[in-house]
Amino acid sequence: MATADSVSVFAEGTFEEQIQELVDYATRSSPEDERATVSQSFRDIIKLEEPIEKDQERKRNALIFVLDQTKSLGDGSEHEIEGYFNLLFSHLLTLWPANSPEVKHHVSSLLGVLTSSPSEHPSVRYRVISNLFNATPRNSALRLPIYTALLQVAAENGELETLRLSRKDVEQWLQEWDISKEDRSQFLKSIVDAFIQSGQPENAYQYTLSYVSSLPSSSPEGQSAAIDAIALALRLPLLFDLDPLFKLDAVVSAKDHELFPLLQVFLNGGLPEFRSWLESHPAVLEKYKLDQAQLERKIRLLSFASLGFAHVGHDLSYSEVASVLQIELSQVEKWAIDVIRTGLLSAKLSQTTQSLRIYRSSARTFEREQWEALEKRLVAWKAGLASVLEVVTSAQKRGNGSAVSEVVQQVTQTGESVQVDAA
Repeated sequence: MATADSVSVFAEGTFEEQIQELVDYATRSSPEDERATVSQSFRDIIKLEEPIEKDQERKRNALIFVLDQTKSLGDGSEHEIEGYFNLLFSHLLTLWPANSPEVKHHVSSLLGVLTSSPSEHPSVRYRVISNLFNATPRNSALRLPIYTALLQVAAENGELETLRLSRKDVEQWLQEWDISKEDRSQFLKSIVDAFIQSGQPENAYQYTLSYVSSLPSSSPEGQSAAIDAIALALRLPLLFDLDPLFKLDAVVSAKDHELFPLLQVFLNGGLPEFRSWLESHPAVLEKYKLDQAQLERKIRLLSFASLGFAHVGHDLSYSEVASVLQIELSQVEKWAIDVIRTGLLSAKLSQTTQSLRIYRSSARTFEREQWEALEKRLVAWKAGLASVLEVVTSAQKRGNGSAVSEVVQQVTQTGESVQVDAA
């Protein structure tokens, strides 16, 4: 039997007494004559000679009767609302198999009530839906619509943070749930939409990568999702690592789209290439809600990082930076501070020499060229260490402490010269 994250624990009392409590709560705010009619209908279901505890079909009919009366969260405190639905869920998942059509139907109806009912206690809706999620077996397909409903409620209230959603959890759920590939893709899309609705495009982008990779690369859906992913990545002012996007099959399959050359510019090009693309595609930025000034800033920062990558362990002159970024010499330090703040580059500025000492820089992509550059630095570092060790050995033999300290400083500087990473 599939395991759930919780077990059904029933309150004291017989089945009949528990269902009677549910009926009383569900009709609490109804007119008196309506409550009397409902109460009589309930008694007609349970009042037979044989005890209802021994009649599974009558127990199911009694619960269905309560489910049909559940049209809102009810007129009660948060404690009462949560208790009502928890008891309802427990009986539902006890009377029918979790994967049965009946449970699927009733869960769908209850989720409709929970997501659409206005409530003075919004937090109780999260708890109630979460309790249902945890009550269902871990591999149950029911978890998909349940969590989708939870996303909907949280997004509508701008409270996605309360869910503490993580990619690790999502990946684990998608492996556990007994759902189709199409359903997996749709769930990822619902997460993307929820983050976009909540004004969190950075988080949406992380799930967008998973969503695009879940679709057939050449399908219309895959191509559309790939273009949306490219546009979203370009819109994000602090997203500089575009290499994972470029490695998605669906994105590569969109090579004939007008946005694809722009993505290539941000992976390998600079400001001249960007402006050249812009001249050929004057209407594309507005079409995809891209801001020209923001894109120019982004390509300059990436160009600065690429320039730094080529000078790791060496000095980079202000004049060379100004030339590549197409800015005034007086603006170089401002841009240097900006690129250091983004984490793309680590350097020490020198106004005296009008240069930057580059200690670390990010590569936009790590292909053969970057590996070859890294190999050269490692070879140089190895040779440098050999000479350093020779000096250390010699200094130790002479007992010269100051010489050893000087060598340690050299080792530190040598180590810094090979710190490189991808953007």
